[in-house]
Amino acid sequence: MSEDNAALRKSIYALLIVATCGTMIGRIWTVQSPLGKTPFLSANDRSRWATVRALVDHGTYELDEVIFEDAAQTKRNREWYSIDMVRHRGVDGREHYYSSKPPLLATLIAGKYWLLKQCTGITLGEHPFYAARILLITTNVVPLALFFLLLATLVERFGTTDWGRLFAMVCATFGTFLTTFGVTLNNHLPAAVSVAVAVWAALAIWRDSERRWPLFAVCGFFAAFAVTNELPALSLFAALGAALLWRSPSRTLLAFVPAAAIVAAGFFGTNQIAHGTWRPPYSHRHDGPLIATVPGIAAEKLDASQVPAAMRDALRAQAIKLSDEAMIQRRLTPVGWMLWDPVHQHRLALAADGSGVRIHRWDNWYEYDRSYWIDERKTGVDRGEPSRLVYAMNVLVGHRGIFSLTPIWLLSLVGAGYWLVQGHARMRAFALLVLGLSGVVLAFYLLRPLEDRNYGGVACGFRWMFWLIPLWLVALLPAADGIASRRAWRAVAGTLLLISVISASYAALNPWSHSWLYQYWVYLRWITP
Repeated sequence: MSEDNAALRKSIYALLIVATCGTMIGRIWTVQSPLGKTPFLSANDRSRWATVRALVDHGTYELDEVIFEDAAQTKRNREWYSIDMVRHRGVDGREHYYSSKPPLLATLIAGKYWLLKQCTGITLGEHPFYAARILLITTNVVPLALFFLLLATLVERFGTTDWGRLFAMVCATFGTFLTTFGVTLNNHLPAAVSVAVAVWAALAIWRDSERRWPLFAVCGFFAAFAVTNELPALSLFAALGAALLWRSPSRTLLAFVPAAAIVAAGFFGTNQIAHGTWRPPYSHRHDGPLIATVPGIAAEKLDASQVPAAMRDALRAQAIKLSDEAMIQRRLTPVGWMLWDPVHQHRLALAADGSGVRIHRWDNWYEYDRSYWIDERKTGVDRGEPSRLVYAMNVLVGHRGIFSLTPIWLLSLVGAGYWLVQGHARMRAFALLVLGLSGVVLAFYLLRPLEDRNYGGVACGFRWMFWLIPLWLVALLPAADGIASRRAWRAVAGTLLLISVISASYAALNPWSHSWLYQYWVYLRWITP
């Protein structure tokens, strides 16, 4: 085939997009929980669904009425309860449960759910299958279709052979974990789609010397929205902002920045409304600021339930008055004590040493009675991988391997390397962006402390880097074009694609499950689940 076959290629792209979207819709329409009462698959998506339902059906971000079946909060609603929660004081001065996810995405989906409820009367409480499946199609499938269309334009622009372009589109539609996650509510798909839109606009500005104001605004808006879904995408936002500032300072400052500011306002504003703070829930994992120091109290005195008078006086001086029912308790974490006032719903963290007691504001929202995120309660991969070397191996070529599960990304390495050495000057910059971002984000996760080295929990791949997939798909083009005329290398590429499609399909009905490679290693007794 030749360049004269552009119309035929575009027809094939359209057929691929239709086929993969149809496959996702079919899977969405059959997905159901293990108990069979909802289409929710894991604690991760239940946490977001509970927020969506709480917002529209109860007018609050508090999850108590959704996740418990009784007012005393003793009987959990198993189809809605999630371990991905935090607990802290609400606007009423009482403690409540909230999703641990940033609230912006759930708020946007709640807007669609409100419209669905008003137009049809369908509710998540009474009609979870119909409501959730409609919302999944509009939230996952429609944006992914847009992603594929934008990618097709990039493939046409930067590809040089028919075979290479078609190979890239087949990889996109069937060979990545993005379509796998189409059946569940998650942050990875919105992040990846946002990256695709931002990069599409940025390449038009950088590579094709476009200077239209809307392109700068689109790039800023979607680059920022990617950050709200995947914090490490801040590196991409900074890189694109710097590149566009170099190209056109005025358009960047007057279009890119204001568009990004709208997203930032939404992110921090919804967080303020939901939690009474600008900081997202995942940043509340440690003791807060020091309130007071009370000398002369030995650590053993804290074992008693009564609060020493000196401690009451110190807190009164800070305008914190305790009730007579206030007591000192051992914390759920291995060390330390907690001062708990059930009347005023105050929690304070206490730390004792030889000189006295330090009193901190309570700021560990993950430490509550039912919390799964206490070290001794975690199980499996959530306990963290002690060895950084083993962790790196598994992330790259092991049971969560970027290259072992989806080896098509080896071609992305080759393609980016080719552009970096022999490509057009502006494509060298793109190749440097792809390689640099991938390296920085990978290093970020490999250098995390033990509690965060958990591979993203139970999932079919290393999901924390899925937002980079649009960049990797474009980067594999020169490698695919280079082997287009070599039959043996085309067979190798086909084998890499086969393995990638198998990995993506293995977890097609539930992406919140271990990869086929993990399951095989368990069978071989190389690892213990």
